[in-house]
Order: sequence, then structure tokens, then C-alpha cells
Amino acid sequence: MDRIELEAFVAVAEELHFGRAAARLHRGQPTVSDAVRRLENSLGGRLFHRTSRRVSLTELGEALLPDARAALAQLRRFQQRGRALAAGDRARSTLVVGHAEYTGHQLLLRCLPPLRDRFPDVTIVPEAMPTTAQVAALRAGTIGLGVGWAAGGVTGVTARVLSTERFVALVPAAHPLADRAELTAAELSTTGLLTWPHQINSGLCDRLLAAFRMGGADLRIIRTADSVHAIAAHVAAGTGIGITVASALDHRPPGLCVIPLTGPSTTADQVVLTPAEPSETALALRELLLRASAESPAVA
Repeated sequence: MDRIELEAFVAVAEELHFGRAAARLHRGQPTVSDAVRRLENSLGGRLFHRTSRRVSLTELGEALLPDARAALAQLRRFQQRGRALAAGDRARSTLVVGHAEYTGHQLLLRCLPPLRDRFPDVTIVPEAMPTTAQVAALRAGTIGLGVGWAAGGVTGVTARVLSTERFVALVPAAHPLADRAELTAAELSTTGLLTWPHQINSGLCDRLLAAFRMGGADLRIIRTADSVHAIAAHVAAGTGIGITVASALDHRPPGLCVIPLTGPSTTADQVVLTPAEPSETALALRELLLRASAESPAVA
């Protein structure tokens, strides 16, 4: 097992397309396919279901994806630390901050400069990482703090709520639902929806599914996208209605209406995660995040 195999696995898992994964890695498609095949052979199981029309993760692939992401992140940190030590920068310590997609990045951006001013000898490394991978990395000691979404049954990690975020629908301005002040899951039951992939934010997906089940509605996801900007682009193109969380919107997409969802399970808690014995720097960042969140306007 080597880095190329892990990179190929993660890229294909996130793109669900071997060609797009190869373009992202700047490698040929046969190279990516061979790397995935070698990894599967070494593990003794299939990571993907492959047909002529689609690629999807197997149960084994779903289970191993967070570990693969964490392993690649650890390799990157190893390189960064090695280069710093080789350059003679032995006094600096490092705080790796995991942050899940769709969390409020603006909040983290506000807090990192004062943290850097307070701890000038600490190298701060933000690392995009799903919440499940953050929990595993915090337990393993490979990251010092995480910002993600609340998940049940988490042990060995402390979670503090930063904010309660409401699910919102992105609706084209010309759509019949565009003039609604709120929407229920039942009103979206027969609509094609666009949202995040399960492997990026399984907790948010499960929460959204619960909202539709409790509303007696069917969740019909016709496309996923790994950023709210990509979701908005598909909505603007007329593909369907987008679903995201309010904190992921740093601006109102032109030509689209942002309509809150109402009903049971239509909110999710954004949390800051720390290990059992956090560093002084991690504790300081947690307090900065909690204070900044308390000063931010509440989600309606």
C-alpha cells in the first residue's frame, strides 16, 4: 500500500468517476484504475461497485474512506514537519485543525489570526476533513481540534455546540415555490433535490433523511456536489432544488431564493471537537470559536 493508491482511492470515492479522479490527480486513467486495483488486492476486497454507467462505494469502501483521508493528511503533516525540522525550525509546534465541508468557514477565518498572534511559535495547519475522520484523527492524536457536525455515540472526544444551523432550500426565482417563506419536507417530497455526498457529510445526510421520514416524505436526491457553489450552479441550470445549511452560504446566490426548511429534524448542530487532553493552543482556539459564534447572529 502506498500514497498513490490512497490518493487514487480517495479521489475516485469523492468524484465517483475514474476519469474525473484521474484529471484531478493529473494522472492517466489507467494509472488510477491500476492503483485502485492494487489497493483492493492488498486489502482482499472490492472498494467500488463498477458498471458501465456509474461508480459507487462498496460497504468496505464506505468504512475505509475516513481512514484513507486521515492517512493522507498524516502523510502531508509528516512532510511539513520534516521540512521544518530539516530547515532548523525545531522550536515550533503544530496545531492541525480539521474542518468539515459545509461548516461556517467564515467563523474559523475570523479566529485563526488572533490565535496566530497569541501563539506565534505554533504552526497552524487547517485540514479539510469529514466529521467522522476528525473523530478518528482526534483519538489518534493526529489533529488537535475539529469543526464539524454533531454525531451520536462519540466517545473519547469532547463536543461543544457552536451553532444550530437550519437546512435551507435553494430555489430558482421563477420556480412556483420561490415565494414561500418556509418549506416543509412534504412539499419537497416529489422534487428532485441536490445536496452533499454522503461520504463528505454522513451526519448531515442522516439528519436530512430523518427530517423527511418524520415529515412522511420521500427524500429524492438526484445529484450530489461537494460544495454549495456547485449545488447553486446546478440549481441555476434548472437541474432541481438544492439543499444545504445556512452557514455554508457566504452570499445569496444570484437568481436563487434561499428558503428555510421547517419541521422536525430540520436543524443540525455545528460543533467544535477536542481530544481528551487538548493542547493549550487547541483550548484557546475552542474558546475563540465559541466566543465568535456567540457574537454571530442566530439562525432563524
